[in-house]
Amino acid sequence: MPSSTHDAVRAQLEAKRERLLERVADLSKTPELGAAQGFGKRIGDGTVEAVSRLTDIGVGGSAEVGLARVERALAKLDEGTYGQCDACGAEIPPARLQAMPDGVHCLACAAAQRRTAPPRRR
Repeated sequence: MPSSTHDAVRAQLEAKRERLLERVADLSKTPELGAAQGFGKRIGDGTVEAVSRLTDIGVGGSAEVGLARVERALAKLDEGTYGQCDACGAEIPPARLQAMPDGVHCLACAAAQRRTAPPRRR
């Protein structure tokens, strides 16, 4: 990978890391009691806050997963293995890296991981 491309990818990943760190920090703050407003007679006190907090937890989990991917991609840049699949070692197509600079798996391995992911709780 040319040095200028390497630098551009690093800058893009570092900017994404900063956004994700800010998002995780923001979601980690304790919400103010009564910050969310309920409406209607059937919604009990705290229901809106509880639903909002559960949503934030889900978003926070996604942000943490994204942050881990960005950190791994940055580590691969440092190691000189950026663009190489973590699972099989094959080259990750440049178009995939352009679309997902934090991608660390080729398309086949990423698809296999999605198939073997544990089922979501209901």
